[in-house]
Amino acid sequence: MSDAKDPKKKKKIDYGNAWEEARGLIWKARARLGLGLSLMLVNRLTGLVLPASTKFLVDDVIGKGKADLLWPLAGAVALATLVEAITSFSLSQILGVAAQGAITEMRRSVQAHVARLPVRYFDTVQTGVLISRVMTDAEGIRNLVGSGLVQLAGGILSAIIGLVVLFYLNWTLTLVMIVVLSAFGGIMAVAFKRLRPLFRERGQINAEVTGRLSQSLGGIRVVKAYTAEKREEIVFSKGVHRLLRNVAQSMTGVSATTAMGTVIIGVTGVIMITIGGRAIVAGTMTLGDFVMYIFFTGLVAAPLISIASIGTQLTEALAGLDRIREIKKMATEDAEDADRLALTDVAGRVTFDDVWFEYNEGVPVIKGVSFDAPAGSTTALVGSSGSGKSTLISLVMAFNRPTKGRVLIDGQDLEGLKLASYRAQLGIVLQENFLFDGTIADNIRYANPHASMDEVKAAATIAYCDEFVDGFAEGYKTVVGERGVRLSGGQRQRVAIARAILADPRILILDEATSSLDSESEAKIQEALRTLRKGRTTFVIAHRLSTIRSADQILVIEEGSVRERGSHKELMALSGRYRELHDRQYAVELDRFINPGEDFTPDPAVAAAAAPGPVRG
Repeated sequence: MSDAKDPKKKKKIDYGNAWEEARGLIWKARARLGLGLSLMLVNRLTGLVLPASTKFLVDDVIGKGKADLLWPLAGAVALATLVEAITSFSLSQILGVAAQGAITEMRRSVQAHVARLPVRYFDTVQTGVLISRVMTDAEGIRNLVGSGLVQLAGGILSAIIGLVVLFYLNWTLTLVMIVVLSAFGGIMAVAFKRLRPLFRERGQINAEVTGRLSQSLGGIRVVKAYTAEKREEIVFSKGVHRLLRNVAQSMTGVSATTAMGTVIIGVTGVIMITIGGRAIVAGTMTLGDFVMYIFFTGLVAAPLISIASIGTQLTEALAGLDRIREIKKMATEDAEDADRLALTDVAGRVTFDDVWFEYNEGVPVIKGVSFDAPAGSTTALVGSSGSGKSTLISLVMAFNRPTKGRVLIDGQDLEGLKLASYRAQLGIVLQENFLFDGTIADNIRYANPHASMDEVKAAATIAYCDEFVDGFAEGYKTVVGERGVRLSGGQRQRVAIARAILADPRILILDEATSSLDSESEAKIQEALRTLRKGRTTFVIAHRLSTIRSADQILVIEEGSVRERGSHKELMALSGRYRELHDRQYAVELDRFINPGEDFTPDPAVAAAAAPGPVRG
């Protein structure tokens, strides 16, 4: 079970991977970060003018009556304040833009990588988890290439300058302060160590909850049909309460560190009053020195508290980067395309040469399958449900790669061909037709984005889409809704067929392409498909009997192997498994909702005993 699916299995952050990714981001944003650091340096230095002026105000202006210093001091403080305000505003603008640009680029690169991962990966990971990787995890990098990292550097700079000044004013008092602040730093380190796993787990929980919510909303009709609203509510409630417990723990930890910072400020105040007060009485510090010391102590303590907060944010960012890095390290299915050959002048001949395939090691699903589908021919696959028909087609579409053996395209090993150039030759109409939330025209044009409206309408006419599209007020501009929910099953099927027609492929995949059509529509679509199949290599899975009859060759697949092959006439004469499927179809299919071409009947004796009346031929 993957980490994404097992909430109890926690994985530590790999800081090596996270920092490697972080360094790359920081290097790309080095110009803006360099400018930001420069502005931060000016900002922090001008921020020292006000606390430094207090010594001269108390000792010289008030203590010695040098009123002529009052206006120069006020002018210096006013100018420093103005510069500090301008640099603060500039920092927010410069680093804010840099952060948003980096987030956008990260999301783009992660989405591009995820889209190129093998299909098998998507079968094992929730959609919500992937969405969280792309959108939420990328959000945290604002603290690396935005204000977070620069503020961290600025806080450290302020603390160092402040410590130098404090040593100058009273080194004894400062040594005591360092001991106290070091203890505070140790507490912060322990706190961060405990907070890091919580932040990583929060991202995981959030992804799981989002994934489940996405599923329940996407399947809302099934939820309502089985009155499962309460069950989904309970599942979601458990998820958000897990998230709540995680957030509560995180907030408790962050609040504890903040409270500890407040305690440290109180302790430093007590130390300054006792040690600083004695120094003033002894004459080793002036009153101005003491006031200045108090201000600079604040300049040291405040950055440390700020560093604690920023450190938490950076930890969260590193956790997100670690998760992103995990995905980006996965090999994409076209990773080796640079060394592969582009497919040109495609005829469409497909050959399986002793092909084996297994999803799980040691459990073959396809076993030594060999056949040849000449260019322009139609190959039908029939057999029991789960016999391996869809897996064979996935090998043709290069969704999976053979464990052993070869799939040849025009005599060239598919393994050595560029994936994009090969798939550009494919057209598919699957059993589950996926339509995007857009117009009918957009969905048909998905196979060829640059197709004109006339070409779209021509493809739609061949697929008999015009019959229902003309009935819509907005015609081809009608929005189909998410997954095509505003269209009937048959209408979605026709749009999918029109999409395949517009693709003008050399290799065509039909997976029960007329399964959602009524008899009248099916007859029209069969004619359209016959036109579409001309000159194209076509693979048909569990199609209607008429298509199986017209196929150039029929492969009977059982338990991952080809048990029989030949034309309809040859297989009928053979009186084997195909003949058995054929005869049983006519004997039983009127009473059962079964896909033609599949082994849908029980033992004949059992079927006869279970039949409510005489079998009609």
